[in-house]
This record gives sequence, C-alpha cells and structure tokens, in this order.
Amino acid sequence: MGDKPSAAQNLSSPFPGGRMRQRDLFAISAYWFATNFHWGALLMIIMPSQIEQIIPEYKAKALGFILGIGAWVALVLPPIAGAFSDRCASRWGRRRPYMVTGVAVNLCGLFMMWSAGNLRGIWLYLIAYLFVQFGNNLATAAYSGVIPDLVPKEQRGEASGWMAAMVQTGTIFGAFSSGYMMDAGYVAGSYALIAVTLVLFLSITVVGMKEQPLETHPPPTDWLALFKTFWIDLRKYPDFAWVWVTRALVTLGMWTVQPHIQYYLGDVIGVEDPEKQTGLLLGIALVGATVSSLIGGKVSDRIGRKRVVYLSNTIIAVVALGFPFSHSLTTVYVLGTLYGLGFGAYYSVDWALACDVLPRKEDAAKDMGIWHISMVLPQTIAPFIAGPLLAYFGQSGTEGRYTLTGYTVICSLAAFFLLLGAVLLRNVRGVR
Repeated sequence: MGDKPSAAQNLSSPFPGGRMRQRDLFAISAYWFATNFHWGALLMIIMPSQIEQIIPEYKAKALGFILGIGAWVALVLPPIAGAFSDRCASRWGRRRPYMVTGVAVNLCGLFMMWSAGNLRGIWLYLIAYLFVQFGNNLATAAYSGVIPDLVPKEQRGEASGWMAAMVQTGTIFGAFSSGYMMDAGYVAGSYALIAVTLVLFLSITVVGMKEQPLETHPPPTDWLALFKTFWIDLRKYPDFAWVWVTRALVTLGMWTVQPHIQYYLGDVIGVEDPEKQTGLLLGIALVGATVSSLIGGKVSDRIGRKRVVYLSNTIIAVVALGFPFSHSLTTVYVLGTLYGLGFGAYYSVDWALACDVLPRKEDAAKDMGIWHISMVLPQTIAPFIAGPLLAYFGQSGTEGRYTLTGYTVICSLAAFFLLLGAVLLRNVRGVR
C-alpha cells in the first residue's frame, strides 16, 4: 500500500479557481439532509413508538438494547468501508459506488423494519434495524471523505455550516413529518417517505459532487498493512486524539437524553400526543439549530473553532439541567429552542474541526471513519447507562411510566458529559 497515489495528486479541485460555489456546497451537502431525515424519523419518533407497541412494559430497556446493539455496526463498519472507498478505482469515483450500494441496502432494511413492526416481533425488529445500520453506515462512511477530498481548507467552516444546516433541516422534517404521520396511524407512509427522501437527495449529491476518479489503480490489497493503518499514533497526532475524545463526550451527553424525549413528554409534562409533540419540539429546536449552524461555520473560519464549541457546549448543558425543572410545554419549547441554537453552533464546526486535524488526507474516508467512532461508540454506551438509570431512579409503580427523579438523573449526567467535552478541547493546540 506504500505506493498508493495520494489524494492531492489524483483529486485536484474540479471547481473554478479552486473554490466552491454555493450551489456546489448545497449539492455535496444534500445527502446529509436525507440521512438525517432518516434518523430523525426513526430514532426520535418511529422506533420509540413501535417498540412501545411491541413490548410496552419494557419499552425503555428494549429501546436502549436495540439502539446499543445496532450502534456496534456503526462502530465497526465505517473505518473498514472508508478504507476500501479510499482505494476504489471505479470510473464513477471513490465515493459514489459505496454510497449507492449502501442506500440500496438501507432501503431493504427499512422495509424489513416496517414488516417486523406489523408482526410485533422484537427480535425480527432488531435484525431489520441491523440491516438499516449496515446500509446507512456503508454509504455514510464513503461520503465522509467528500469534504476533505473536495473542499478547500479556507472553505471548510462554510462547508461544515452547510452540512450542519442539512443535518438540522433533515432531522426537523424527518421528526416533524413522522410525528404527525405516526400519530395519525400512517406507519407505512412514514417508512415510504424516508425511502423517497433517501433516493431523491442521494441523487442530488451523486450528480453534483463532481468527484474525480483515481488516475491509477492501487496495488492489490495487503490486508495486514490495511488493518495496521487503522492504528493512529496518538503521540504523533494528539490534536486528532483530543478532538475524538471531546466529540465522544458531547455525543454521550446528547444520547443520554435524546432517545427518551418522547417518554419524558408523556410521563412528566403529561401530553396526550407525545409522538406529535416530540416531532414539534424537535422541529422548533432544529429551526434554531439551522440558523446557528449557518452562522457558526463562517464565524469559526474567522475567530477559531474552539471558541464556538466552548459557548455551544455550555448552552446545551444548561438546557439539559433545565428540563427537569420544566412543568409546562411552553417552557419545554423555550428550552428546546436554546438547545437547538447551541447544538447548531457546535455541529457547524464539528466536521471542520475534524477535517483540520486529520492525520493523512489521502486516507480521508478511513480516518474520518475512525473519527466517526467518536459519535457511534457513545451511542453503544449511552442506552445501556441511561435506560437502566431511568428505570431504576424513575420507578413509579405504574407500568411503562417513569418519575421526574429518573429524568433528573439522566439530564444531570448529560450536562456533566457536555461540560467535560468543552473543558478538554483546550488540549487541542494546532487549531484555534
């Protein structure tokens, strides 16, 4: 693998003047809208709702178990798929073949999840979810190399802002639309809308990304050498290590609370339609996130990434601490808006920060896959922590309901992780 051509040699910018136009940034970011529409609908609305129908007496534990097991696919697959994508010599480019194949598998998994939900089979539902995770992460692992491949360094904050805006708007529309459709009983329609969105926005990115194929074929795969590249010397790349750790802590904080929002609205706030209200709350939060993400990315190009992270993490932590003290839906909406502003600002610089500290640009997708573990590993841990804590401290004596004490415990833990992530980012020296 030592004679593999470099990305710089083979991936010269296809954009005039070496800069990307706004429509180019939109095109390469479009797939983020689709995949976050997909996850916003599934994780926030559809899965909690269907699992409650399948096994209501153990809904929190079952949801945590399925999310935790599924996250292991997202933990292991991206670095491997990313490494093969880096070496792909297809005339369609390095990223496109894996993206299209992954989405096809993803669509099959969605159909299986819908079928398993109708059959009320919890184990079939888990298997179907694993198919969804495999397909989505295959596509996303390859796609994660697109910004390092194509975007000039001086535009990475702007590109990250575009990406964050797509993440927020995709999640908004996914959660909001599925919340109303699930509340009305249109389960099949919810899954069908996810499938159509994936195909449509994948097409925009595949056509518009202007990817340059490798000019020469890499040598035959040396499997031992390939797997050795998964080890990154943290002493040589300490900034990459600290960005990895801090991103993991932020993700751990968010996923300690996020999967249980629908249950919180029903158990603590007492809303009669938690599915619909969860979609509305997420929509309100992510509108704020969309605004702050577009601003935050450009601001970080000027004043530095770390200052934006310090502020955004603090806002999210304060909001997490505020949820247990909220006893009305109006207060929850206000907190949700503040959460969105902080989350959007964080996400707008998160990707750019990772791109800035990558060890090797020629292995962008593989190294971004390793960095991606910092988002996925906490998702395998958080459900096994938050679910049991909520069940233990939130015992109410009523089947399927939890008390305010349980939600206070998990919200406080989330705030701790978020603040620790901000504090430890000070150790990153090579990026402002």
